[in-house]
Amino acid sequence: MNRSVVLDGPGRHHMVKSEPPACGPGEALVRIAAAGICGSDRELYEGTRPAAFRRYPIVPGHEWSGTVVAVGPRADPALVGADVVGEGFRNCLTCDRCRAGESNLCSAGYDETGFTRPGAFADHLLLPARLLHVLTPGADLVAAALLEPAAVAAAAALRAAVLPGERVAVVGAGTLGVLVVQFLAANSPAELVAVDPRPSRERLARLSGATELVPPDQPGRFDVVVETAGVASSGLAAVRLARPGGRVVLTGLPGGEPYGIPPGLLVGGQLSISSVFGASSAAWVHAVRVFNAGLLTLRPLITHELGLEDYGRAMELLADPATGKVLLRPER
Repeated sequence: MNRSVVLDGPGRHHMVKSEPPACGPGEALVRIAAAGICGSDRELYEGTRPAAFRRYPIVPGHEWSGTVVAVGPRADPALVGADVVGEGFRNCLTCDRCRAGESNLCSAGYDETGFTRPGAFADHLLLPARLLHVLTPGADLVAAALLEPAAVAAAAALRAAVLPGERVAVVGAGTLGVLVVQFLAANSPAELVAVDPRPSRERLARLSGATELVPPDQPGRFDVVVETAGVASSGLAAVRLARPGGRVVLTGLPGGEPYGIPPGLLVGGQLSISSVFGASSAAWVHAVRVFNAGLLTLRPLITHELGLEDYGRAMELLADPATGKVLLRPER
């Protein structure tokens, strides 16, 4: 039996029971161990996610871990029984962007598990086997459900290219923010400051390697600023934190109308601005390698584990600033 949470439209969902989907050529069927809920899932639920990046009805869920239970023709049979995570972007691998290594920017257009394709808020997930990343035997599958945001964090950290001794700020101390902190801490910055108005986020920020947690109203003194909050004001806040000649990496995709960034701030400060949209295959490889080496701290980020039938309650929990990562676990 396969149970799936179907989001019919903003605020409207129901549970569907069916047979598990059959594997087609090159596909794998994964039994889901855990699936994470993030801010973009809440935006999908509330209808505030940008229209170009959503489709209804949809089975949500793009952060997940599980075990391969079947594969189709032209997929490696050795995958059966493997513990895995998987990329969300359904890229073509043949366009110029894919061939250049930017598989998250596929020219075929945006297509992602949990937003335009059935996702992991279900007992089983069917996807192309080429998108899977195999975990070490005995891996913590509950923690591994956070490898999707970890891959995005890896992409941001690689783009930031922090040098030892630089002063670094990370805007937002939610799941993505503290994961970025973990990756950047390995670069030995002189300062690694988490910027967040919520004092409750300090413990996890420091556990992840932040030297301190401060409110957003800081002087522009940082060599590198990475924005992870994805709220209307966070992009502008990140730019204001950078010193003249500094570097800013934007990762958030805010719903609604974000605050504009005055060109004068960019030109007058001679700032270098870059951005990250999801994670490329290379960023996934990096994140999974770090996880398999035991160098990521993920379990402490999880505050709630619920069953599939508690999807609605999970959405309510995300409104509480004290809530960390919420997981749906089908076995519960």
